[in-house]
Amino acid sequence: MKTIGIIGGLGPEATTDYYKEIIKSFNEMNSNASLNYPEIIIYSVNMGKFIEHIQKAEYTMATEYISSCINRLANAGADFAAISANTPHMLFNEIQGKSNIPLISIVAATKNEAQKLQLKKAGLIGTKFTMNSSFFKDVFQPSGIDIIVPSNFDIETINEKLFTELELGIYKPETQTLLLEIVQQMINRDKIDSLILGCTEFPIMFTNNQYLGIPFLNTTRIHVAKIVDACINSN
Repeated sequence: MKTIGIIGGLGPEATTDYYKEIIKSFNEMNSNASLNYPEIIIYSVNMGKFIEHIQKAEYTMATEYISSCINRLANAGADFAAISANTPHMLFNEIQGKSNIPLISIVAATKNEAQKLQLKKAGLIGTKFTMNSSFFKDVFQPSGIDIIVPSNFDIETINEKLFTELELGIYKPETQTLLLEIVQQMINRDKIDSLILGCTEFPIMFTNNQYLGIPFLNTTRIHVAKIVDACINSN
């Protein structure tokens, strides 16, 4: 098996979810209570430092920061790496270009899953950086899948809840209700046929595969499936 590298800390709750999902995947594959788990190296970055660079549009500095952390994973023995957050993928190509090991994209993995489900109009929620950026659209639209984001007001609401609650490990039932109301508006207004949980904190709150009659794409679980495949695939 290859050694997995994970860029974590963006945020900590999602990082622990990644680790648990990877181990769960191996438990499901192995029989007879096998303890044959993969070797995993996690580098937990300073989330505040990265977000400050993004807020100031210091994209070169943000790229340098994350790619330097990935190269530390490489120096520690990781064969490939994955970033356990959606927002840094706005700089995925730039980060990959400065990294010494291959990266697995959460966006490309999610697009492949959307294709399998024959989706055509996916809603997207995440940080405001993710919702206001085009990196999901750039990957999805060539495959004929439209990406729809909430209204500007709802984008700010979702972002505020993420950074004052979910990123801190706070999950309130009333926040889940509020988010579902926003998604219902998108179903009614934009006719979305699915929702991308474009922040890896959301799958901790939305654990079912479907809500409001549409599939919710768990980007953590989709990403982990690709990570596990890369780990056990010798090619």
